[in-house]
Amino acid sequence: MSGTPPSPALGSIGQIAVNVQDLERAVGFYRDRLGLPFLMEVPGMAFFDCGGTRLMLGLPESEEYDHAASILYFRVDDIGATHAALTERGVDFRREPHLIAKMPDHDLWMAFFYDSEGNTMALMSEVRRAGEA
Repeated sequence: MSGTPPSPALGSIGQIAVNVQDLERAVGFYRDRLGLPFLMEVPGMAFFDCGGTRLMLGLPESEEYDHAASILYFRVDDIGATHAALTERGVDFRREPHLIAKMPDHDLWMAFFYDSEGNTMALMSEVRRAGEA
């Protein structure tokens, strides 16, 4: 549109919020089962580091916000080993890691699981094929 100032460019995601019903239980799941670095806790909220993106677990502020979260896709290098380690820690996977798509230079694998609050989460691994850079 002519005469309209350009919109500011959006940067990377700084924080993702996940609603929880039991904060103590959720902190234990994300810290002890998934092994995410715990940053801090304040009344009604807890924060973790996900490779530079902050994950906020929070009790819903009102009924409007009391719903399941969006799916978080955690990048992993070795989806088989990560799946095995998290299963050993009690993470409830919906099924084994599986191939989602064959891309031009890699294969995309995923494994979906539930957190302690019933939210669906996923592991994702972009696996380079043998002989490809």
